[in-house]
Amino acid sequence: MPPIGSRNRLQTGNSNNRPELLYTYPGFPTMTTAPSALNAIPQEVLEHIAFFSTNDTFLGPPSGLIPLLLTSRSIYSRLSLDHHLYARIYASKFDIGPVIRRIGSNSTVPSALAAELPKRFQILKRIRDRLYSLLEDDDEDDHPMSHDLIFLAYSMMLENEGKNERQLRDYAKIDPWLRDYWFHERGASRVVDYLSMEGWVPETPFRSMAMWLFWFILRPNDHPKDNQESWKALNIFKVFALAAHKYELTNPAWHQFVPEPRIPKMDYIEYLSEKRRFVPPPLATPAILSFLTLVNELTEGVGYTTPVPPSHPSSLQQEKLEWECEWQRCVIVGQGDFDNILTDAFRPGSIEGVWEGLFTYTEFTAYAALLAGGDPHVIQESMVVRHRQTWKLHEHHLLAFDASRSDSGIGLDSDSVEPLPSGDPLRSYFPTGTQICEIEAGIVVRAPNRNDVLRYQRASSIGEERQGVPVQDIIITGEGHSAWGEFNLVGRVRPCDGFVSLSKEYVDGDRGKWLYRGYLVGNDNANLAGRWRDTLTPTTIQGYEGCFAMSRRR
Repeated sequence: MPPIGSRNRLQTGNSNNRPELLYTYPGFPTMTTAPSALNAIPQEVLEHIAFFSTNDTFLGPPSGLIPLLLTSRSIYSRLSLDHHLYARIYASKFDIGPVIRRIGSNSTVPSALAAELPKRFQILKRIRDRLYSLLEDDDEDDHPMSHDLIFLAYSMMLENEGKNERQLRDYAKIDPWLRDYWFHERGASRVVDYLSMEGWVPETPFRSMAMWLFWFILRPNDHPKDNQESWKALNIFKVFALAAHKYELTNPAWHQFVPEPRIPKMDYIEYLSEKRRFVPPPLATPAILSFLTLVNELTEGVGYTTPVPPSHPSSLQQEKLEWECEWQRCVIVGQGDFDNILTDAFRPGSIEGVWEGLFTYTEFTAYAALLAGGDPHVIQESMVVRHRQTWKLHEHHLLAFDASRSDSGIGLDSDSVEPLPSGDPLRSYFPTGTQICEIEAGIVVRAPNRNDVLRYQRASSIGEERQGVPVQDIIITGEGHSAWGEFNLVGRVRPCDGFVSLSKEYVDGDRGKWLYRGYLVGNDNANLAGRWRDTLTPTTIQGYEGCFAMSRRR
């Protein structure tokens, strides 16, 4: 090897067949004048060469491009401003389909993707270096940079069709970052700090995103019984899952079928160079899913297969719309205006079928002590009982136009259907006195103070010719059984955000009536998760609650 600073000669085939002098220093890249043959390559061909130079490895930034960029100033200037090249690299490294579907092609032009590419890898590198997952000794709160980091990771998982998760999990190593954030004594979430002082952890949008992230990447096998951190995680998530009086299941409030307009508490967030209102759902749902998953993994007894984490083998071949409703829910809640119109936060037909799962409850005296002002340790030290249950659900749609109700069979304005009005939230939003009669193709609904009859069609019986007709309202009926006996189910889907409310009444009548409320999380590999509540306590007072999760029978 020549001494540092020595001059090396490199024979190159330029047009004059003359050698060029390259000044090289071992360990340092050198930029020089490129051979005229390389300079003569058309831009389109050069772009192809540059793109394929980045294909040597999928994970991480396109480092294979660096040697080509350092070939010469001419090559550097031709490639460094080539937005189309960097947009192609972005599409090869990250999932692009969901982004285009959601925000449109005008917001995903090459210049926007080219600007997003280095930003993403800068933040992924920070995750890989485990920056901002821990607080410094003199920090009172999490670092502002951690907000950008958490939002990017969360939005990437909502876009995930395979590529994004690999970059987060295999390149950025987000698993240990999240473990530090949630479970370390100096974790940036400050959960351990609050609980050690017997205080309740305030819910913030970024803690919510971080909780959703934990569920998205959760692998139960990574939390063995002989690991103390596994039990610490279980006790932390137990607080968020069971303390219903502190951690709301939904925002806007669950007792409003058509929520009142309000100003979102979260500021605009930059997403692909544009400012957007984007509000994550509360952390209760992913906390319930994570808690029940860890309970099933760590405790002895009959094995439970619910809930099904996204990392489960059955979930690996995800549909392209797996997280579409979760994305839409963030956007819709961020807008602050709601209507009695079904949005894309719920996919019609997605709840039809047989579901298996479990519900939990704590001792009533312990829960009463909690509502009376107990601290988080009351929940952490209470015993939780699990019971299996099975549901068979039927989904019924009130279509925007029902040709069977028209004398002409032609859709006219006069043939439009007014949905069932909202009613008692403790009875799944049904107006008092509503009568439901099941027929072969669906249900007939008679609402109080109305002379007409509403005909809801069973989702599974709607023909192809009706598939494009808008759905005005959704009613769910069904039956099920558990160790407590057989029961009937009836409920509605809140149109603005897909919030599901089901009234559960045992056939023998001795077990009372209960209200199940929750969200469908996912699509083909969905879990229906949330909380049950007693129906005797008014909505203005905190009631007796527990959690549940259901998965489709496989």
